[in-house]
Amino acid sequence: MKPEVSTPYPGASRPSSLQPPPHAVAAPPGSDLAWRVVGLANLYRLLLPPVLYGLLLLTRPTPTVGASDPQLFTFVCMVYWMLGGLMAFGGRGRWRSRHALVFVHTLLDTCGICALLFCSGGVSSGLGILLVIPVGAMSLLAEGRASLGVAALAALGLLTQQILAVLAGNAQTYDFSLAGMLGAVVFLVALMAWPVSSRLRESEALVRRQELDLANLAQLSQYIVQRLRESILVVDPSDRIRLINESAARMLGDNFAVPGALLGEVAPRLLFLLATWRYDDSVILRGGAGTFVAADGARVIQPHFAPLGSSEPSPIIVFLEDTGDLASKVQQTKLAALGRLSASIAHEIRNPVGAMSHAAQLLAESPALGSADRRLTEIMQDNSRRVSGIIDNILQLSRRESPRPEKLLLAGWTRRFREEFCSTLQLPWQRLIIDPSSEDVELRIDGSQLHQIFWNLCQNSVTHALPSAGDAPIELRYGRLGRVGRPYLQVADRGPGIAQADAERIFEPFFTRAAHGTGLGLFLARELGQANGATLLYETREGGGSIFRVVFADLSRWGENQA
Repeated sequence: MKPEVSTPYPGASRPSSLQPPPHAVAAPPGSDLAWRVVGLANLYRLLLPPVLYGLLLLTRPTPTVGASDPQLFTFVCMVYWMLGGLMAFGGRGRWRSRHALVFVHTLLDTCGICALLFCSGGVSSGLGILLVIPVGAMSLLAEGRASLGVAALAALGLLTQQILAVLAGNAQTYDFSLAGMLGAVVFLVALMAWPVSSRLRESEALVRRQELDLANLAQLSQYIVQRLRESILVVDPSDRIRLINESAARMLGDNFAVPGALLGEVAPRLLFLLATWRYDDSVILRGGAGTFVAADGARVIQPHFAPLGSSEPSPIIVFLEDTGDLASKVQQTKLAALGRLSASIAHEIRNPVGAMSHAAQLLAESPALGSADRRLTEIMQDNSRRVSGIIDNILQLSRRESPRPEKLLLAGWTRRFREEFCSTLQLPWQRLIIDPSSEDVELRIDGSQLHQIFWNLCQNSVTHALPSAGDAPIELRYGRLGRVGRPYLQVADRGPGIAQADAERIFEPFFTRAAHGTGLGLFLARELGQANGATLLYETREGGGSIFRVVFADLSRWGENQA
């Protein structure tokens, strides 16, 4: 049973139905070995006539060859040479079977050399030995007893020319014994070539089976690599993509991430991370900054690098891990743990914190309290409120319900959100604007959770950006990403921005640089986005400020994303 293999991954093409490799099918007349033998025989035919004709010219007026009929000898040399050239340059690929190939070549050599013998005075001229090489070559190509047929045809040609030479008076009758001996030599050569031919065919069949097995194994390995759930690619020392599977190609962009492409042109951020890893393979692990955004703009990818082989420099295999997939795998465990923790917090922490806050408030109302003591009570109340805020956020996260997706048009939703946000915070409308160039798009998402995400983002901008932004407003903008067409909604401001060292940590729980922050707002916003198939990303705004962008699942691919 033949193993099935798939075609390799050529550029953006994908493995299709499994088929045997094309070179596994042999040509009708024979294999490469057969054509090499035929090529040597053709070379022999092209060299022999000019050599014999040159010998005729050099030995005049008493030539050693072609003495009986020099003109006919010259003509035979020309015809034999032209037919040899025709066989050499026009015969390959035109044979339906190996038997026909062997018969035609044997007939040509027998007729040509026997005609040269006739013009030179028969077998006594010594030219009969020239038949040994063609007979040996064709006997190697013949299968089994067919090699004896090659010898028989050559011996019959020798006998026929000798009879004609005797009748024409160019040879003596006692030369028949020499012709018989030469025929016996031809049969001996064919018999010696018989076992050699069998061994060569067996070796050739073994080599071809091994080539087929190697081709099948290589393509099977390629098929397995392409079907791996893990996204992998191999980068050579010159930073060109040598191998990439389907999953990795989708992450980096199907139209660009193909074998042979420069990694810097496909994913500049990934090339930077690779260069950093080559310089010090512990830098990314220490800094936690080894991530980049996928080509679709909706996934955050964590690469892992490993050298291939011991050469220096060596190719690098890159494993691309979707952090969103990893987060979804631990989501249920994390929520279960948070649920148990929140129950303990509600009973064991919230009540004591409330009691302390109430006591501090009563203490602050005492008329005998000094200014220094009053300041201490304010600190107690502020920190009590902060702890209560942390508890509220944790409870909100642990009690979060499953999303109830609905279709929303961003144009109408952002207008309603702006009106509610500005009214609630008593913020002038000109401080929160909607970019007029925004293109309306349709989403499928839980509207209440989307409201919660952007309320958090806009409130952060009001708290941290507006005080230092001057007259620059907070901007809401929506549309589709130009390269992949995914819908997005973003909040942009002209505040002080976020330090590069903190940019990778702002979505971690409890991380904050603010004096009164809990560090859970952005973490909660990203969690809500991931629950709805969206990704919350941060980037520095050109000219100063921050952009928080939520990239949503494309509505036209909702069924695929849900699956």
